[in-house]
Amino acid sequence: MFTGIVEEIGYVERLSTDAEQHTTLQIMCKTALEGTRIGDSIAVNGVCLTVTGLEPTSFRVGVAQETLRRTNLSLLRAADPVNLERSLVFNGRMGGHYVQGHIDSTGEIVRVVAEGDSQLVTVRLPRSLMHYVVEKGYLAVDGVSLTVFNLTDDSVTIALIAHTQQAVIMGRQAAGAVVNLEVDIIAKYVERMLQRG
Repeated sequence: MFTGIVEEIGYVERLSTDAEQHTTLQIMCKTALEGTRIGDSIAVNGVCLTVTGLEPTSFRVGVAQETLRRTNLSLLRAADPVNLERSLVFNGRMGGHYVQGHIDSTGEIVRVVAEGDSQLVTVRLPRSLMHYVVEKGYLAVDGVSLTVFNLTDDSVTIALIAHTQQAVIMGRQAAGAVVNLEVDIIAKYVERMLQRG
């Protein structure tokens, strides 16, 4: 479980796949290493991944083929920035929203517009996810829990304040960037219960 509050921006050291199709992602960082042990979970661009190796300045995770198909991780290259968040500890503060790190799909940034020192970012979602998103609700985009406004049939707009622009990779992205999306799990559970009568 995560909060959707990014702790730091890390950088890809390498993404490699061996002959047996085992994919490994190595990420350079600092804060995310503090107190981290092998077997812990770290969200990378919102994807919950298990730490399989630790170095003094980086950690390593294995990435399943299903994860590569469903997320933007397969697009990563060496030196690319990524959002990092260690899993929630239950004696800590809950500063964001309940984010699982289970990506529903990818979307695309279609527009970035400055408004004062904020950025208004419009993200196109698959239409199959739009009914889970509500005005002033939240959507996790690359692991960042963001408040939604201005919904259309296939897009949402979110506002990034100046601090958030510096703290997450979205502040560096332009139209055309592919982003990971996670909708509110409670909405999915409600839908499932209603379907079952």
